[in-house]
Amino acid sequence: MCQLLGMNCNVPTDICFSFEGFCARGGKTDEHRDGWGIAFFEGKACRMFQDAKPSAISPIADLVKRYPIKSTNVIAHIRKATQGDIRLENCHPFRREMWGNYWVFAHNGNLIDMNSELPGFYQPIGQTDSEKAFCYLLNILRRSFADGKPTLTQLYSVLKQTTDLMAEKGVFNYLLGNGEYLFAHCSTHLHYIIRSSPFSQAHLIDEDLTVDFQALTHPTDRVAVIATTPLTDNEVWTPIQPGELIIFRDGAPIEVKS
Repeated sequence: MCQLLGMNCNVPTDICFSFEGFCARGGKTDEHRDGWGIAFFEGKACRMFQDAKPSAISPIADLVKRYPIKSTNVIAHIRKATQGDIRLENCHPFRREMWGNYWVFAHNGNLIDMNSELPGFYQPIGQTDSEKAFCYLLNILRRSFADGKPTLTQLYSVLKQTTDLMAEKGVFNYLLGNGEYLFAHCSTHLHYIIRSSPFSQAHLIDEDLTVDFQALTHPTDRVAVIATTPLTDNEVWTPIQPGELIIFRDGAPIEVKS
């Protein structure tokens, strides 16, 4: 199946180190050769790069690795196709507008019979179950809050209920972001790490690359990195439990108050 990568921070940060190891899994150290994509939230804007080529050999991926774009929310994806051809329109992440903000979604898994869920304002462009699932999620949220943007508590309640129902259709690991919050849902495999002061060195699993975050950060910085499987071999990653939906803000998980 596909793999996910996300980053959520309290200050704009580049994802070059994590993306270097992640890209290697797209055809070099792993089998996810069917396209890739990455989205950077920058204020109200959302900058996206996608390619149907494997990330390990994509010139566009090389550009992203060498261009330190700073963002507080990033969502990336490498694809192993299960539904839909290897085409650009089937590359994650997917993006739509809702309540005056961009929403970005990437999925790892396989959902059966999403065609029955299609009626609504948002429609898929490609053929993947993932984009259909994204459109369905947004249609439910738009319908549930027709009067406008809900509170975080209201949003989480509907999102969690809808996610649980959709997870009955198959494997549904996903990252969903709107530039302020990053939602991470685990169906089978998803992990995260929080990097904060005192910072230390980290070494990638998929490339022989080490970075000393102490030399690159400020003591008040905090960065959450979410990945399908851990990207480093000298840090402790926290597994997200199956069925768990976590919200990240400012580089840490937050609790929703009812």
